[in-house]
Parts: sequence; structure tokens; C-alpha cells
Amino acid sequence: MNSPSEPISTTLPRRTFFNRMTAVAFVAGVALAGGIAAVAGATGMGAGGWHHGMSNGHGSADVSAHVDHMLKHLFVEVDATDAQQAQITPLVKQAMADLMPLHAQAQAAHTQAIQALTQDTVDRTALEAARVAHLQLADQASKRLVQLIADVDEVLTPAQRSALAVHLQKMHVRSQ
Repeated sequence: MNSPSEPISTTLPRRTFFNRMTAVAFVAGVALAGGIAAVAGATGMGAGGWHHGMSNGHGSADVSAHVDHMLKHLFVEVDATDAQQAQITPLVKQAMADLMPLHAQAQAAHTQAIQALTQDTVDRTALEAARVAHLQLADQASKRLVQLIADVDEVLTPAQRSALAVHLQKMHVRSQ
């Protein structure tokens, strides 16, 4: 409900913004969770060891298969047309291809941090370098995901984005 100090014209754009952000969060989650879950499943590792799958060559095809599976769920939820599916699928696959090298770089920064922690003396410079590397990689990944979300957002209709937002809210309630 609108408060007297908040005109209707400002609440509608906010709702649209939040619906779009929900769609953004979903696509980002699909991309990230898809990659993580596919690698974990492919390598038979638990959550603590999923990242090793990328470095030993088991990740790329499995990630692609998992992304395909997640996209099928997305397409059903939003009742995507064949034309929309044809537009969205390559967008997501290209984003995953762009993000996979960042994963390898993050792995290297993680290894650097672990090595710094296991030395006889604490190498604060190495720890700081690893921290900065992680932040830079996270920023690059975040920018790429936002680009993907905006690209996908342009393909979906407002009604589809709203349906997706409702579905995500239901999933959020179930996970609590």
C-alpha cells in the first residue's frame, strides 16, 4: 500500500526494479550454482572440494549439461517461447564460457593464500595479494553476471519476469 508521502508513480517503478533484480538474482544463481553443482556431481566431491573438478578437466562438459538442465527449468517457469529460448541459451552459454577462466584464476589465488598461511612466518603481503585477487575476480564475475541478466531481461516479457519473481519467492520461502 502507498503511504501518503509516496505517490503511486514511484512505487510502480520500484516494483519493476525489484522484479528485475529478482530475475537477475535467479539467472546469476543458475549460472553459479549450475557450475558448482555440475562440477561437484561430476567429480564426486562434497561442497568442500567442488573446485578441484575444474582444474582436472572434468568440468566444462558437465557444467554445460547442468546449465542446459537449469535453463529447461527456467524456460518452463516463464513459459518461454522457442524464439526466446534460442536467444537466451547462447547468452547463458557465452557467459559461462567467460566465467570459467575466472574460476581457474580464483583457484590460483586460493592456492596462493593457502601457501602463505602454511609458511613458517605469516606473509602478510602474500595474503593481501590473494585477497585483492579474489576481490578483483569477484568484481569481474559480478559485472559479467549483471551483463547476462540484463541481456536475458531484454528477451523476457514483463509478465514472464513477474512469473519468475513469484516462483523465486516461493522457492525462497521453502528454503527457510
